[in-house]
Amino acid sequence: MAFETILSKVQGLAATAPALGKSLKFDFGGNVIVIDGKGDTNVVSTDDKEVDCAISVSMDDLQGLMSGSVNPMMAFMSGKIKVKGDMGVAMKLQTLFKG
Repeated sequence: MAFETILSKVQGLAATAPALGKSLKFDFGGNVIVIDGKGDTNVVSTDDKEVDCAISVSMDDLQGLMSGSVNPMMAFMSGKIKVKGDMGVAMKLQTLFKG
């Protein structure tokens, strides 16, 4: 899946989800998607900046997480997902990906 396609999907999901209350970054090792949910709504950008929680993941694995075909806990335990920072923010992804 192309980066632009994933970015568009994340933007759509973030727009309809409740504000995260914190900031989150998906790091694909070259491209990033940042969700800033500190305001009333989630704002999605590709600006690489400091966040409360950074998640290193491949684009394929993120696509699987969004579609429900990849179990988040198993992906974390097997090292497919690496989380730095506030783990509580990463746990809020379930509400984001329900859309």
